[in-house]
Amino acid sequence: RAESHKRLSLRLVLVGKTGEGKSSSGNTILGREAFRAASMTAECSKQQEKLFQRTISVVDTPGLFDTTMSEDAVKREISKCINMSAPGPHAILLVIRVGPFSAEERDAVKKVEEIFGEGAWRYTMILFTHGDKVEEDFDEFIKEESGPELQEVLMKAGNRYHVFNNLRANDRRQVLNLLEKVDKMVADNGGESYSNKTYLQVEEMLKQRESELREFYEKKLTEEEDKVKSEQEKKSIKTLIVNGGECTNHKTIAEEKHKFYSNLHSPKYLITDSLSFFDQIEKSILHSETFVTLIYDWMTEIKP
Repeated sequence: RAESHKRLSLRLVLVGKTGEGKSSSGNTILGREAFRAASMTAECSKQQEKLFQRTISVVDTPGLFDTTMSEDAVKREISKCINMSAPGPHAILLVIRVGPFSAEERDAVKKVEEIFGEGAWRYTMILFTHGDKVEEDFDEFIKEESGPELQEVLMKAGNRYHVFNNLRANDRRQVLNLLEKVDKMVADNGGESYSNKTYLQVEEMLKQRESELREFYEKKLTEEEDKVKSEQEKKSIKTLIVNGGECTNHKTIAEEKHKFYSNLHSPKYLITDSLSFFDQIEKSILHSETFVTLIYDWMTEIKP
């Protein structure tokens, strides 16, 4: 039964205050140095890997919970995070370091609610790092040692949590167990990923932009085809004049047609690039997380 809950792809977003181990957790999940831990950059980033015969996408959000960032910078990173995880994450992993629940961690939790909305708690799981520091049974530790504020956070997250032992970062079983818990949460949510008004607006905007780009490139393709056809017709007329107004050689006609149709698919006329772009769009529509990145890049680089 558990197998039926497994999705071929999962989108995970790591949230939490700086220094809790978000990047390291992302590296543990993906099984490689995908994110730079303790990096000076405050930009959101996304990496994915094929794990256990599934595609796992992870978005790291190092700057979203940095209180020193300007409001404009935070808004820009929020937009980036939403783009990278559209049409919505299957799981929001709130990363908390084992130990006393600090005021900064409390503020980070509030920030999660502000960015994703209260409805996101159904899709949230607490990911404790440095579980190796707890010598006793972790379940007992949570019940007896965690304060009322952390208990409230756990309650909001439906008492869902997982523990990473940093001394066993190469132990893939702890990653497999995490994904199994995420699968159960996704199943409890009807198999759907998290979405809200913001995600829906982003998805609608991307669809509109994709339509505009398609229309632009179809028009450009037609113009280039007409241009090549016109040039070939002029060349054919010139050939007829040089040959004294006669061109009865069928081989010559066939060669001219071959050149004409070859030119239609020449990179020289940007036609191949356009078709390649549409192929990418069609493939990416099936995997919207890559579709978002593709369109985002073309939105910033291509201006009809």
